[in-house]
Amino acid sequence: MTVRDLHLLGSPMLRQRAAPVAAVDDEVRRLVDDLFETMRAAKGVGLAANQVGVARRVAVVDVGPDAPPPLVLINPVIVQHGDEHETAEEGCLSIPDVFGDVARPLAIIVEATDRDGRRYTAEASGFKARAIQHEIDHLDGILFLDHLSAVKRSLLLAKWKKARLGKSGYLKEVTPEPAGEL
Repeated sequence: MTVRDLHLLGSPMLRQRAAPVAAVDDEVRRLVDDLFETMRAAKGVGLAANQVGVARRVAVVDVGPDAPPPLVLINPVIVQHGDEHETAEEGCLSIPDVFGDVARPLAIIVEATDRDGRRYTAEASGFKARAIQHEIDHLDGILFLDHLSAVKRSLLLAKWKKARLGKSGYLKEVTPEPAGEL
């Protein structure tokens, strides 16, 4: 497994619609493993392939022990949304230190393919449903900022630009924390 660099806001990769995966092979399984490794090293709860520079419809979600199991989402499709919506704060590993309140359906049903190439259906609600929707948005080239009002988006983009002053490029190296002493 490899921890990969993250693409940051401004990278064209984040606005690209990811291509479907024709077959789950060793390359796709390696990508899944790298996504989990990178997501955990960056202390995230989800990660889409285009966030690490791969324009394929692959994402992972792991919101922790309160909502197991971790999900592998290959060619995911939300097939049903609940009627109830919830507004909650979202952030993104590709837009560090920027957060905004986003309204999303509270419950969803998603169909996807797993790491072994099997199609499955899963129900999710609350934070896990939010994370799945966020990652599928990434695969469609949509960022959480796109769900905000024009005024709020402008304010957050100004904050982002100020934080990026003097920095070049759109890649961020993710450094895993060293293992603790035994």
